[in-house]
Amino acid sequence: MNALQFIETSIEDGIGYIFLNRPKQLNALNRQMVSEIVSSMEAFDRDSQVKVILLTGNGKAFSAGADIDEMVNDNPISMELTNQFADWDRMGLVKKPVIGAVKSFVFGGGFELALSCDFLIAASDTQFSFPEVTLGVMPGAGGTQRLTKLVGKTKALEWILTAERINAKTALQYGFINKIVAPELLMEETVDFARKIAKQPPLAVRMIKESVNKAVDYSLYEGMQYERKNFYILFASEDQKEGMKAFVEKRKPNFTGE
Repeated sequence: MNALQFIETSIEDGIGYIFLNRPKQLNALNRQMVSEIVSSMEAFDRDSQVKVILLTGNGKAFSAGADIDEMVNDNPISMELTNQFADWDRMGLVKKPVIGAVKSFVFGGGFELALSCDFLIAASDTQFSFPEVTLGVMPGAGGTQRLTKLVGKTKALEWILTAERINAKTALQYGFINKIVAPELLMEETVDFARKIAKQPPLAVRMIKESVNKAVDYSLYEGMQYERKNFYILFASEDQKEGMKAFVEKRKPNFTGE
């Protein structure tokens, strides 16, 4: 990867780590930072060493949102010409599972980044919010769409229009996080979860993610046809042969991603 200015990355035990690294600014997201996040996700997506991607933030917070200093002089033409949300669209094309480990402030663009993950594990002190309305704007990187699909129109509209801060317990109740842990155990618990996924056959993991995501937009019939196609395709993989052979032989499988 090219030199990174606003994030840190590493690979260990099949996990590709991305750390937001503007702790003094509470990991406020500027355009370069988002570009680095997406480029790193895509690099991990192509790297056979990486089975799962883990996204978190250095310092106190996950992310307090977009860097307002960078946006204050924007206008519709400049935003259209820079196509600033193209990177966010690419994030949705990552095929490997992305796990977010979130804490403290998860606001605005930081909330949208969190909702772009496939799983969220939250420290008990986490607060989620879309405060954009208080600035005279609205979420622009998928917040109105992703939150509504997860919690329904009524609550999404309430939370976005009131800029309410949502605690971790409420987030778990409404199903947009997977688990709450003590702040000091956040990384340990998230890495344990990531390792459980990393040991699964990579092709099956990828196709399961694709199939579940299709359920959000497809009709039941369309989704079942897509699921069935992926089910059949997996029978052409070496991992399917190894998995079933290992089951019959009563041993642990050795998956290779082929």
